[in-house]
Amino acid sequence: MSTNQTAASVFMLDVSAVMMGSVNTVHPAVITDGNDTLLIDTGYPGQYPLLREAMKSHGLSIDSITHIIITHQDLDHIGSLPAIRQHAPRPVEVMSSQEERPYIQGEKRLIKVTPEAIERAKASLPPEVPAEWRNAFISTLENPPRSPVDTIIHEGEELPICGGIVVIGTPGHTPGHISLYHRPTRTLIAADALRVVDGELHGPDADTTVDMPLAMQSIAQLAAYDISSVICYHGGKLEGPVVQRLLELSGTRRSL
Repeated sequence: MSTNQTAASVFMLDVSAVMMGSVNTVHPAVITDGNDTLLIDTGYPGQYPLLREAMKSHGLSIDSITHIIITHQDLDHIGSLPAIRQHAPRPVEVMSSQEERPYIQGEKRLIKVTPEAIERAKASLPPEVPAEWRNAFISTLENPPRSPVDTIIHEGEELPICGGIVVIGTPGHTPGHISLYHRPTRTLIAADALRVVDGELHGPDADTTVDMPLAMQSIAQLAAYDISSVICYHGGKLEGPVVQRLLELSGTRRSL
């Protein structure tokens, strides 16, 4: 990397859209040092313009993205990846875990988007939903976005970008789910391993987690890191005694 790079900064994006009558907000994260710009997760399908505006609100250009990490295969994380690659003025390196790669690339069906799940989704749509939106929604479930993954990243690996980013294996929500720890700012990007609900840190949503006991085991290992703030994809950012709360959630007893 260039010797004139600046200290890395972490930004949490607010990407909101009305879905089935209510506002749904997700929080991709951006880490940049002026040379490399890493985007962590990409929002729902069709949210490329919202991502662009969210980055712009922080003084960032979506065209500056050099790397993307996809933490796991869910639609709200992979959704706008193909559009970002399509519009990017230069090649963007996409990274994921080995376990999640075939789902992101479309080689395997997303594990939560089964034929039964699609039928349940159809039945759950309110009758007032316009036919055009309904058809687009079902089409997305039946034909999820897909994109090549360029680089496999591994648990415990420290990526030499933006000052150092540690890959943490946090399986449970999905089999190959990962979280990330930005060492210089002591920031944990938890993705869906954790949530912020009413200003408090919680574990993942049990209704959308494949293996809840495993997910809770993953929380315990996050407490090994010196964390000053955590960004959760659902719920946003939390600062304060994060490690203490992680120990509480995991039922671990450890001297702090």
